[in-house]
Amino acid sequence: MSLQSFCQDLQEAVACLRGGHALIFPTETFYGLGCLATDSVAVARVYQLKRRPVHKPLPLLAASAEQVRAVACLEGMPEALAAFWPGPLTVLLPARPAVPAALVNERGQVAVRVTPHPVAAALALGAGGPLTASSANLNGRQPVSRVEQLDPELLAALEHEGQRPCVLTLGPFPQGGEPSTLVEPLADGESAGGSSRRLRMVRAGAVSAQALKAAGFTVV
Repeated sequence: MSLQSFCQDLQEAVACLRGGHALIFPTETFYGLGCLATDSVAVARVYQLKRRPVHKPLPLLAASAEQVRAVACLEGMPEALAAFWPGPLTVLLPARPAVPAALVNERGQVAVRVTPHPVAAALALGAGGPLTASSANLNGRQPVSRVEQLDPELLAALEHEGQRPCVLTLGPFPQGGEPSTLVEPLADGESAGGSSRRLRMVRAGAVSAQALKAAGFTVV
């Protein structure tokens, strides 16, 4: 890949996103491949680049809870979960009409978190809304936390799109470890003894079940 495809200029990266392109950028866990989540054409391009099945909705990353409101109904989230934001906790919430259908699951939900990573948050702010935040790897391959580990096939596919830049190398760099935890708040009656303080653990990750239980939730 050409050195021109890498940059440390935040504004250049923001312009890339606002122009409808996909971008590889650092998050708190791994490098992400993202675009502006409300741009359905760009979202379709991310699916193509990752070779990801369209029936698997991509998660979203926001700069703030206010940005989350643009794509999801926060009324569906227990207030106590907000204590885990910013942080690696992704929550399934009812999607708003502006969200492209590819990002919405069969229950009408979108998966979103507020990132603590300053660069990722600045990108979302500059782009004007939440970003798709799937890990920067081809479907079924491992996520990476270092630029030199990025898949050459994915980089070549991005470069083939003709965009510049393709990768934002501005630090701080991803810390690796566990991916974000994915939970679904359960409304009354959705499970035995249902309660609004119940969560379904969809994917275990950086926020442990123990931490959620300590915050007063029942995790199933």
